[in-house]
Amino acid sequence: MGTVRVNQQQKRIEIQAFEVGNEVVFNYFESLPASERESKLIKALYIGVLALMEDRLSAFLSKTANELGTELESLKMIFDMKRELFYKSAVKGTLAEDDIAEFLQEYLSSRKIEDRVSVTGNKAGALPRNKTGDIVCDVNGSDDIKICIECKFDKSIKLGDIESKDIFTKKMESAWSQLIEAQANRESRVGIIVFDASIVDGSIQKYCEHVGYIPGIGFIAIIDSQKGDYTNLAIAYMLARDLALKCKTPELDKDLLAAIITRIIKDTREIIGIKSLVEANMENCKEILKQLEKGLLLMEFNKQFLAKFLKEGTLTKKELLEFYMGEGLRDQFQAVAKEIEALSSGSF
Repeated sequence: MGTVRVNQQQKRIEIQAFEVGNEVVFNYFESLPASERESKLIKALYIGVLALMEDRLSAFLSKTANELGTELESLKMIFDMKRELFYKSAVKGTLAEDDIAEFLQEYLSSRKIEDRVSVTGNKAGALPRNKTGDIVCDVNGSDDIKICIECKFDKSIKLGDIESKDIFTKKMESAWSQLIEAQANRESRVGIIVFDASIVDGSIQKYCEHVGYIPGIGFIAIIDSQKGDYTNLAIAYMLARDLALKCKTPELDKDLLAAIITRIIKDTREIIGIKSLVEANMENCKEILKQLEKGLLLMEFNKQFLAKFLKEGTLTKKELLEFYMGEGLRDQFQAVAKEIEALSSGSF
């Protein structure tokens, strides 16, 4: 009879007495209390089986090549090939969500924190037909306090701060928009967006190398999945958790006010720039009219949100998303633009 026997009836693996003459294994188990060795052996076996099933051995093989020997070199080559395909495929996002959720649950369990971690990337949230917000964490297992996490293994996602946002151009996803949208969709108090160090835009790296915070918007965490390093996510989560537990609805949110004023200043500068357009070329009159209409639409739009903000002291995540995205303005402007274009044909 062999050392390992599969018991089909009881669905169990039965292992006969055996010995392992490996220095790494010996040193690890020698350092453990005798009472913990059996449970650690079972856990090590379970983790090893999971790793073999998923082929997630790159960092492990690189660090332990001498101990494992050359017989696993071919397995490492297979993994490297699969990893290259992984980063070229759309499936990386789903796998990243599972890995991040698994790490976070294990991290919280190790610290005896009873937060509940759920993968929600395939489920619609509070916004119609919207699945933004890949992971939702219920703080202390309660539905009242939530932290949402958006995973973006995508180099096309830029920072997208509100000062550089142009509502009238093609809609583009950004760290700002995804953080706001995820929190509105999952009705959470705090949001975290996670990027991978190997595939992250330069604007994100310039803003923060490891963990960053956008006031009033949310946290950014840059992990290194190839090395299995999720430390920055753990840091961002604990900061977000502390903020979610302690934050209260402010009488006046200065960070949001600063964001609104920044937008107003940016829009005012665009209106002032119209004068130079007129002086430079009178043939640009139609373009000038369009710019004026843009400015008027923006001023009215910003006024509505500023009035609501000054009255209530804050904006809901859904309202902040509407303010950031400028929903409806694009359609209103297109209707006005058609009327302006009709001026040259005499049909207006």
